[in-house]
Amino acid sequence: MPNTIYCRCAFANVIPPEIKDGHLERLCAGEEPFEAVPDLCEMAARRDPKLAEIAADPAARIVACHPRAVRGLFTQAGTPLPDTTEIVNMRETAEEAS
Repeated sequence: MPNTIYCRCAFANVIPPEIKDGHLERLCAGEEPFEAVPDLCEMAARRDPKLAEIAADPAARIVACHPRAVRGLFTQAGTPLPDTTEIVNMRETAEEAS
């Protein structure tokens, strides 16, 4: 499993599509492998076992939204993230772009 996880935030319209697309384009252009998931919120609601795989990686990097919210989702799903997990907040990027 790649260390970088990109959340498309498919069910929440809080991040403009151009911001999400920009992050995705940068990931695609880079040499580091990554995995795109449709929506971490939905995965947490279903307690998707994939969350446990992500949480088990101490070098995980998640491109999503507010770090506090992402950590809360994983905790809610019973798979808390380690402190070493880097979370890139696309919402901050969206605010900077406005």
